[in-house]
Amino acid sequence: MSPTQSHPHSEGEIFPQQSSNVDDYMPAEARPRRREYSVWDPRSAPGTYLLLAINIAVYLWMVTHGVDPKDPSEGALLHYGANDTWLVLHGQWYRLLTATFVHVGLILGEPLIGPMGMVAVYMLTGIAGNLLSMASDVILTLMSRDPRHLLGVGAGASGAVFGIAGILIVLLSNRRLPFPWEELRRLRSSVIKFAGINLVIGLSTALPFVNFGIRIDNMAHIGGFLSGLALGVPLAPRMTSGRELYFSRQKITFAAACFILALFGYWIAFLL
Repeated sequence: MSPTQSHPHSEGEIFPQQSSNVDDYMPAEARPRRREYSVWDPRSAPGTYLLLAINIAVYLWMVTHGVDPKDPSEGALLHYGANDTWLVLHGQWYRLLTATFVHVGLILGEPLIGPMGMVAVYMLTGIAGNLLSMASDVILTLMSRDPRHLLGVGAGASGAVFGIAGILIVLLSNRRLPFPWEELRRLRSSVIKFAGINLVIGLSTALPFVNFGIRIDNMAHIGGFLSGLALGVPLAPRMTSGRELYFSRQKITFAAACFILALFGYWIAFLL
């Protein structure tokens, strides 16, 4: 199916089926011919399938080593890399990344950012969400003088998923993409609804008169989402500039994001 065709009856799709290469956004006459893969073929979206495989592998690893698949203990989550503000501030910074693959109990952005970009956005926004969650824990500790705020355990890919949703919202706003604007707007609206509904659900669990029996790390969701939006801003103008310029802009953007996150982490540690 040509990437220039619209999908009026494919309401369940995040993006039209196509190759996950940035050349797809070049003019049709300049676009190299390539083999099309089924959406179920890992070669159609290697970055997405890689992240999915890692998440599944970590989950199976935990379950086969005695972790309760429905109600894992905090000790088990911590053992396999969940986030914990106290432990991170005492040197275990790797948890900011490993926590994004540890689950308590992907959205298809690869066609717009490429396989390596997908992996980078997943990790960067997941880390950004965990850092914002840590910052809120530290600030609450300083305000209340209660160190118990530093002991909460956080895990899951939701911050990174919100990050991918954030970057999709920005990239799908580019009217220069070779797709009908109505289709792009419909897809963007779907992603906005996904993010909005899930943010509202998460925030509702923090209300004092609501008790769902679960703890949702809303700051990780917000941090992931905002960082995804921020990553999309410098990338959107280069999406139709050709493969080399777009990938070059990605490298600069992701490197700058790493630097900013490192500074943010240093600031959090400095607060205590």
